[in-house]
Amino acid sequence: MRTAPRLPAYSVFAAYLAAAGLPIYIHAPKFYVDEYGVSLTLLGGVLFALRLIDVVQDPLLGRLAARTQRWRATTVLVAGAAMAVAMLGLFAVTPPIAPIWWFAVMLTIVFSGFSYLTICFYAQGVAAAGALRQSGHLRLARWRETGALLGICAASVAPILLGGYGVFALAFAALGIAALIAMWGQWARASIPSEGFGPVLRDAVSRRLLLIALVNAAPVAVSSTLFLFFVESRLGAPGWEGPLLLLFFLSAALAAPFWGRAAERWGARPVLLVAMVLAIVAFGCAALLGVGDQLAFAAVCVASGAAVGADLTLLPAMFARRMADIAPGASEGFGLWSFVSKLTLALAAIALLPALEAGGFQAGAYNDADALRLLTLLYCALPCVLKLIAIALLLRTNIPQDIAA
Repeated sequence: MRTAPRLPAYSVFAAYLAAAGLPIYIHAPKFYVDEYGVSLTLLGGVLFALRLIDVVQDPLLGRLAARTQRWRATTVLVAGAAMAVAMLGLFAVTPPIAPIWWFAVMLTIVFSGFSYLTICFYAQGVAAAGALRQSGHLRLARWRETGALLGICAASVAPILLGGYGVFALAFAALGIAALIAMWGQWARASIPSEGFGPVLRDAVSRRLLLIALVNAAPVAVSSTLFLFFVESRLGAPGWEGPLLLLFFLSAALAAPFWGRAAERWGARPVLLVAMVLAIVAFGCAALLGVGDQLAFAAVCVASGAAVGADLTLLPAMFARRMADIAPGASEGFGLWSFVSKLTLALAAIALLPALEAGGFQAGAYNDADALRLLTLLYCALPCVLKLIAIALLLRTNIPQDIAA
């Protein structure tokens, strides 16, 4: 008889992983622009190039995770430690080489560790959910994704609240130690042989869920990449970035359990559609804001953050449930999921940062009406279009009742 997993441990580990994901795209570009004068175009190009590496790396890491199952706890420890050390190098160490190259090397290590740990973690979740009672995948997803959102909350505001990026990197390392200890006894529960990409890519539902995840996550990638610039330049509210980021992600974290319970009652797909519409309304309202509208934007952060809570909870749970049905041994499937989630951030970086710079936008400087209009269109209008596409895809996808309901 399988022992039920310790769900709080999944929350702590998810927080550690999440702190190394989305917040990096929020903070790292602006940090390297402000501290070392690296151009937005160059940073966007590096972030995209690193994602191209993932095209080859993530599948290989999925195979590595499957073939090193016997030593899973040890390999997770190595990957987690490497990620923490690289985060210190990224933010707490003065680059010993050209800043853009140091940026690339440190992020390569961070993202590699992130990919490997994500693959192991989600595959472990599939194995562990079977030991829970009914709706095990949704229950585990609530703990996991709520922890992830809390990790994003903390990492998004930590550099501001803690007084610098170096202190943030130290706090991240401390969180890593706590996460690795919390999950140490959990890894032995999974026995996950390699089945390759075949079972995942041959399944039409899995392919469509991956596509929906790519399109649906794109608005979050867009808003995260441009958030600091929008608050500083469009709202004219430097110093408000931290509280507004906290409000956004805290709303997501608080909303995630309610979306999960709603999905158990009314079905994952209809609840996810409601959240998508809420996101469109929120971004549409943001397009109407200007200098001095911080309080109105705070309301936008609450609504859009709540919508993100559904995105980050329900779609991963649907994918994990499908993996349990068609390929419980395909840890590579979670390599694909990890790649899709990161690809959206990379595409946002390569498309948006150079576009802003080409449109005359300058971070931390005076920007004319045309540059600010471009920033508003990219931050507000583009996510609405992407959400509409995601809604169309979800409505046209024939998802089995045990996943959609």
